[in-house]
Amino acid sequence: MAAGGPGADEDAGTGTVPEQSGRASAIRPFLLTAGRVADGGTALPVETQVVATAAGLAVLDTLSFEPLAIVSVCRRPQSLAEIAAHLSLHLNVVRVLAEDLRVQGHLAVYEPDTRTAQDPSILQRVIDGLLAIPDSPAS
Repeated sequence: MAAGGPGADEDAGTGTVPEQSGRASAIRPFLLTAGRVADGGTALPVETQVVATAAGLAVLDTLSFEPLAIVSVCRRPQSLAEIAAHLSLHLNVVRVLAEDLRVQGHLAVYEPDTRTAQDPSILQRVIDGLLAIPDSPAS
């Protein structure tokens, strides 16, 4: 069949259409966390830094799928937001799984001091630092 014609997206030999990449199903996050959700009141903040522990790296080959990916990417400190983006996982899934991995001793979790995060002088220093970054050269 010609490319783009009827059946062009069908898997050769089976006649089935392969799963399309793109928007993830709403069921998958539910399955990844066994139905658990990040509690809004006690959920880890998005900027929480996590890093793999020696114990987590030692059992890396025994972990499966998403926990394996999270511990692997956390060989260097990462925020929950960075992990979610890097692994294309929903932020709340990362929150739940990171908390599980922390309880198991596979991740060390460092929550930010909320007083510091809301300090106007620190926010101003961040803004000033961002403004000081030179624009990229024009092409």
